[in-house]
Amino acid sequence: MHYERVGMELRQLKYFLAVAEELNFARAAERLHMTQPPLTVAIRKLEEELGVKVFERTTRRVQLTEAGERFRERAEKIVLDVAAAKQDAADASDGRVGRLRVGFVSSASYALLPHGVRQFRADHPRVELELVPAASGEQVEALLEGRLDVGILRDPERVPGLELTPLVQESLVAVLPADHPLAASREIAPAELARFPLVLFSYPLMPGYVGRVLEAFEGGPRLNVVQQAVHQETVLGLVAAGVGCSVLPASVGDALLPGVVVRPLSGAPLTRLVAARGAKGSALGLRFIEALTAS
Repeated sequence: MHYERVGMELRQLKYFLAVAEELNFARAAERLHMTQPPLTVAIRKLEEELGVKVFERTTRRVQLTEAGERFRERAEKIVLDVAAAKQDAADASDGRVGRLRVGFVSSASYALLPHGVRQFRADHPRVELELVPAASGEQVEALLEGRLDVGILRDPERVPGLELTPLVQESLVAVLPADHPLAASREIAPAELARFPLVLFSYPLMPGYVGRVLEAFEGGPRLNVVQQAVHQETVLGLVAAGVGCSVLPASVGDALLPGVVVRPLSGAPLTRLVAARGAKGSALGLRFIEALTAS
């Protein structure tokens, strides 16, 4: 398909529309902050490029021709579309419009993520927000490959190419079946918990978090890990089923299943939720992290 080259400029369309609205060259020139002769020349050049007359001009009045009326409809749309495109580009650069892909670990979905998402959507109604549940290890890979714009990870290690922003710090707690021998304890020592079967996250998928848990057990008996899981909800289900005990962030207390209890761990080991984005990430991602930190 071949297109005829058109040398028309946006400036010419604005000149034409000013004259079409005023139907007076002198008033149109004043409105455009220019003198009348250059405006007259610009309109004559436009007519030459179009190959038709857009104005009927006499000494007494200026009137749009039928061709001018039709051209006015198109010209108005073009000028509005260009203005809208310019605004969209500015909004995208400033993080007010676009599409944002956010990964999150399951333990972020109880309080931090819902509040942050509500705030972000209220402030950025033109942004398409895609939320992707994923383990920390999966998110790091997706962030580096550009499949995610922002990640909410638990206890991530420093990764070249990613900027990390601390969000929440909380204690680790023991999670047990309600009928477990340790359930009556007010506080549980990691060495005591280590004597029982455990359900933990998979190390390749949650390396930083599993590392924190192992640090809490350091120096105690060898762990008896009977089951590995990916999501916190799965861990809770396995604990409820009596498969074993676990160690989870204290926020799990907001989403306990029947028959499951939590108890503090002595020494109060800590875990962190952290936001991650590419070092050259968009302003949109930064605005989302700001909404999370404001929550």
